This record gives sequence, structure tokens and C-alpha cells, in this order.
Amino acid sequence: MMVLDGLSKSYGETSALHDVSLTINDDEYLTLLGPSGSGKSTLLRLIAGLEQPDSGSIQLNGEDISRRAPHRRGLGIVQQNYALFPHMSVFDNVAFGLRWREEDPVTDDAEINRRVGDMLDLVGLTGFETRGVGQISGGQKQRVSLARTLVTEPRLCLLDEPLGALDANLRERMTLELRRIRDTLGVTFMHVTGNEDEALGMGDRMIVLDAGSAVMIAPPEQIFDRPQTIRVAQVLSAYNLLQGTARDGRFQFASAQLPLPAGGEAAKYYAIRYESTSIVNADDPAALMQATFVTSEFTGGGVTYFLRGPDGVFEVERHLSRADPQVYQVGEKLGVTWDVRDALVFSADGNLINQTDMRGAA
Repeated sequence: MMVLDGLSKSYGETSALHDVSLTINDDEYLTLLGPSGSGKSTLLRLIAGLEQPDSGSIQLNGEDISRRAPHRRGLGIVQQNYALFPHMSVFDNVAFGLRWREEDPVTDDAEINRRVGDMLDLVGLTGFETRGVGQISGGQKQRVSLARTLVTEPRLCLLDEPLGALDANLRERMTLELRRIRDTLGVTFMHVTGNEDEALGMGDRMIVLDAGSAVMIAPPEQIFDRPQTIRVAQVLSAYNLLQGTARDGRFQFASAQLPLPAGGEAAKYYAIRYESTSIVNADDPAALMQATFVTSEFTGGGVTYFLRGPDGVFEVERHLSRADPQVYQVGEKLGVTWDVRDALVFSADGNLINQTDMRGAA
């Protein structure tokens, strides 16, 4: 188990990380989500020992490792750019950490052959041992990088945007592979990403970083269903976020008067997930807001419709498992509707207003 206690790091007058505290459990897949500049890479470098914190501590199984050299921490790191040795074969890249590590190097060739062979089998690269890294694909390079890290049996594996350089189809396959490999080995993974789908779909728990602070730590489904701040909802890129005023039991947003969830009398912000909304005819009595069709985007499993609402773009997701896609004309007048129980409201300070009757509330 690793415990981060009050970690802070600044570069000159710029605060990159501020008072981050977190417990990383054994046998856990933890995902770390945040926009560019949120402090993700800084936190990873502090844990790995590549940077030193200005304040706070890092403890691993009760030992303070805050000032310990990177190679003495018992951690592994998988980088986005693979960091493989181009002049070495797949086998020699994976074996490198066993042969040349400072503490307890493995000198028995039979042991190296066994451990490297087992790891290549686990990541699906049996038969690739003699190939050069210039002769394999990007996904295979990522598997080699992962195998090279895991063969040394780290206590915690840090993954720095490991899928960022892969195309969409390969990223989806590697998402499943990473979960399978982690479940097989029981090694704790800390997966850093700027992709909300990765963070939500892969983690047992998830931490959202923003402006150097940990703004929410919870299981992914809880973060997705009930983001505790308007900023978390923004980072998820799954909500239409509307700013207005609660008045007389309604939420006034530009020219629209929206239904207000129970307990939302102090609402300043109103959020509704893309997938919780539906498009109806402009004159449909169920329409809560008027909008104009702009364009649509096929996403594989569904279609995202982009509409021009009373004050900016409004998005609607239609999953093909639920309904066939619809065709609209650019400039067509439409209505948008949703169940008020699916709406979230936030106070002027950006914090979620408790709604006990919300559908699916934990």
C-alpha cells in the first residue's frame, strides 16, 4: 500500500501540485484523470522519484521513500513513447531490467529465459523474441514496454498515458489487455490519462486532478453519476453545463425555463448528461428547450448530435442499442427533453447540491 500525504510541488512561482493526499491500495487499478496542466505528470514523477516534493511524504508499505532514488523504490513505469532500446531485440529489451538492475541482478540464463518467456506469453508476444523493436507495431511496442516493466515484479506499476500514441481500435483492445494482465498478476496499477473514457472504464477507483489539486477520489461510476463539483463535470466531457438562476421553482437559462430538481433552490449551474437527453419535435409539449440542428457525428456505438441552444452548443447522444439514428437538416428547429431526475444542480461556489431523489443515486 502506498500513502501520499500532503504532496506539493512548485516550479518557481507556479504551483504544479498542491496538498495531494491519497492512499493507493494493494491489488488495485487506480486511474488518474485530468486536463493538460492539471499536475498528472508531476504527481507521477514525484511517486517515481524523478522529482522531489517541496512538502509532504510518500510512504510505501510503511516506509518513507520520499527521498529514495528511483531505482531503489521497487516501482515500475511504462511510458507513452515506449522508451525501448532500438538496437535490441524484443527478448533483450524485456530481459534488460533483470540482467542490469543494481540490486539482485539475475545472472542465471535459464531463469532469465523462463521469466522473460512467461512475461511475453502473458502479453501475447510469444514468437516475437528475436524481432527488433523496429519490426513490430505500436501496440506490440507498448506490450514490450509493459513486459519489460512487469518482469521485474514491481510493487506498483505507473502507466504514463500508455495508450496515448495508439489508434482508436488498438487503444480499445489494449484497454482490455491491461485489465487482464493486471488481474492476472495482482500488481497495483496507477494509470495516468487525459482520456475520460479510459479513466472511467479501467479503474477500480479514480482520482480527478485539476489545477494541481485532487478534486474528487471515488469509484468511476460515482464520479460519472454524481460529480461533486462543476469542475469535475467539465473534466468528464459528458455533461451539458448551463449557467443561470433558480427562481420560483424553475431554472432560468437564457430564454429557457427548465424544471428544477428537488432541493435545487440555490442552483447556479445545471448539468445534464449527453446520453440522458432526447431530441423531439420543436412543437412537442415534452420539449424543455428549443434548439437548432448543427451537425452529427457517428461514434461507432451511437451518434452524437450537436445543436445550437439558447446560449451555445448542446449535445445529445443516441446509443444505437436503444434506437436507430435520425437524420436532421442543418438549421432545422428541434426540441430537447430529459427527465428532471437526471439533472444535477450546483451552487454558486461550484459544489453539487445534494439531491436525495435523483435516479441512480448511490
